[in-house]
Amino acid sequence: MISPRNFALLAMLTAGAIGSWYLARPGDDADTDEPPIDTAYTGYYLKSARILGTGENGDLLYEIEADRAEQRSDKRIEFTDVRIRYSPDSNVPWIVNADEATLSENSPRVTLRGHVRAVSSRGFADHDTEIRTQYLELDPEKYLAETDQRVQIRIGARSLTATGMLASLDTNQVELLSNVSGKFAP
Repeated sequence: MISPRNFALLAMLTAGAIGSWYLARPGDDADTDEPPIDTAYTGYYLKSARILGTGENGDLLYEIEADRAEQRSDKRIEFTDVRIRYSPDSNVPWIVNADEATLSENSPRVTLRGHVRAVSSRGFADHDTEIRTQYLELDPEKYLAETDQRVQIRIGARSLTATGMLASLDTNQVELLSNVSGKFAP
């Protein structure tokens, strides 16, 4: 038989357990104004990615190859170790490499960063041509490459540096914007 003293102690412990459970239980979601946090990320990532871009007629125009591509929550795709080249049918012999690139959902431009290098064996003046910079915006559908950063251009034995450039890759024309200096070999 339980003594009155032990019964009172047991009743107090039971009441304490019920009270602590009541205070520690999860609150009702209707009590808070904050929306629930969705911790699941619904994006994707690809290793050894290959993205194809088509022209207005639906034919292959260019391809983006990257070691890794990752969709971000702000509707853009980030690429690492990137190579962009035009389709042989486009007759645009340029290949563009960079450490990183970004492609946004509502923009045809590809933003390239880090050791950007564009090369062509039939570049400007039909010479081997190389363009180097740390930042470049490429509109592959319009064949335009531009930067406001420092750029180094090598055309055959000639070498130029400038700040800012606009290049038309399909017509092999380049406009250097400022601080142009160069070295021309005979």
